[in-house]
Amino acid sequence: MTKRSGKTKAFTIIELLISLAIFSILAVGVLAGLAALSRSTRTARQKTQLASLASHYLEIVRNMPYFDVGTLSGNPAGTLPDLSNPYTQTIESTTYKIYYEVTFIDDPADGTAGGSPNDPAPADYKQVKMVILNTSTNQLTDFLTNVVPKGLEGLQNAGALKIKVFNASGQRVADADIHIEHPTTTPALILDRKTDPNGEWIEVGLPPAVNNYRIIVTKAGYSTDQTYPITLQNPNPAKPDSTIVAGVVTEVSFSIDLLSNLSIKILNEFCSNLDGVDMNVKGAKLIGTTPSVNKFNQDFTSSSGQVLLEELEWDTYTPTLLIGQPWVVRGTSPIQKIDVQPGTSQTFTMILGTNSTANSLLVVVKDASTNAALEGAQLHLHKGSPFWDTYEASGGSVWSQNNWAGGSGQSNWSTTTPNVYFADDGNIDVTFSPSGVRLRTISSNYATAGWLESSTFDTGSTSSNFTTLSWQPVSQNASTTLQIQLASATDPAGPFTYLGPDGTSNTFYEVSGTNISTVHDGQRYFRYKVFLTTDDAAETPILTSLQINYVSGCFTPGQYWFGDLDAASDYDLDVSLSGYQIYSQTGLNINGNQSLEVLLSP
Repeated sequence: MTKRSGKTKAFTIIELLISLAIFSILAVGVLAGLAALSRSTRTARQKTQLASLASHYLEIVRNMPYFDVGTLSGNPAGTLPDLSNPYTQTIESTTYKIYYEVTFIDDPADGTAGGSPNDPAPADYKQVKMVILNTSTNQLTDFLTNVVPKGLEGLQNAGALKIKVFNASGQRVADADIHIEHPTTTPALILDRKTDPNGEWIEVGLPPAVNNYRIIVTKAGYSTDQTYPITLQNPNPAKPDSTIVAGVVTEVSFSIDLLSNLSIKILNEFCSNLDGVDMNVKGAKLIGTTPSVNKFNQDFTSSSGQVLLEELEWDTYTPTLLIGQPWVVRGTSPIQKIDVQPGTSQTFTMILGTNSTANSLLVVVKDASTNAALEGAQLHLHKGSPFWDTYEASGGSVWSQNNWAGGSGQSNWSTTTPNVYFADDGNIDVTFSPSGVRLRTISSNYATAGWLESSTFDTGSTSSNFTTLSWQPVSQNASTTLQIQLASATDPAGPFTYLGPDGTSNTFYEVSGTNISTVHDGQRYFRYKVFLTTDDAAETPILTSLQINYVSGCFTPGQYWFGDLDAASDYDLDVSLSGYQIYSQTGLNINGNQSLEVLLSP
């Protein structure tokens, strides 16, 4: 009996060691996948930042007087910064340096060689190269534009206006409506025009005037951009009413895009609607500087638990409670600000608590590289006198799957069988190593198409809000396609209807990191369906991991609110999360209702 017992114990230890080894291998794979996802998210975010910087700083050049277009120490001379004196701008912990190079260009269309009798003035127009340097990666990106064509010959007593219209992505907008007013002429000059297929319009023969041409650009279903007068309330418009100079083409550019809708949900800590909450919503775009004048800045009062903003311009919006409200913000979803994209309908949730404590701290935990919310971070807030010591965790949830080798036949997802799914069409291979979803091979060729449907996942709450859908790898071979749709229901048995990012069955999620349609919010159960296709029998799309971020109940992603604090300056905060460096801050000064953003570095 003793020997038999000893063998049993030895066998149990071996089993334990094998299990630990398998778990370690899987954990390394998961961490590697998450690291890759973080890198791809960071790259996409930096591309967005670069596009935004390019649009903004090219806009500065396009709207400058022609004679000022030059660099501080270059030829032609002007007011633009050069390599020795760059602009510096920091966005989400990344610092960019922006500078310009300006050269004269001789256009052969108005004569032969520059300086010849047929072309005595070789400096027909200026070419501007704008350079953006990412100081973190030392990557240089440059953009070219030609500024102000040569003066109009034969128009000694009149000038011209060249209008260019772009969308949020920098693409030209055709058939945009242009309204031009010059009110001080007799009679007043009022013109209505449309942009050509290149998004441009040139109006010739305009009488000279200084800051006296009002231009308004829009299009059906689009936002509006315009010039603004110089007033006491806006003494320095970002885009002042245009000036026309005799014999010169004045160039002005505008940005418009599809309108969007934004619903701001106002809930208490028990997920109930709050009515009568007064708040201000402010956009980031400015129509004036020194002082700053926001293009969108309005007050609202919640009704039926929401503030509904319709036909809204794409921008970054920040809602804040008006002074005197009996509430304090305990968290938001998404975090703090709302990036409204063109042609979308988005939801932003604010969780409010009664303002019963004089001192509180809202901690927001983010990834320092991607600025994404970090869920499940451990927060340790403590101080010595009077004694305070508490441990909490940042809110939010994430569900992921990175192994399907268990095959099909499982209706409801389980932690004991996380590598099993519901069904496929027979053209899917999940046995290949490394683990992933691929098309099945038939006689050494890949099937042309196939699909896989996941098991049903339970979020645990009928108040779940879904945020983002991500997967790896983020790009596929050019001859292949990977598409995903999501389905949700209030019952684990369904019915499940698969929908795309616009909330219909006609579209698919095709870009990793896309916001999940709000049509799924309030549903407890969900599934995903992966569609794989190829145009090349030798290539297959691959899915190695999939991640869905969501918020259940009234928890807010990456945030936690500490209430009933003392007005003191000796609080210490430690924040830790697996895969990240520990964050510590001592001597926190708590005085009133405050917030603190914590950036964790991998």
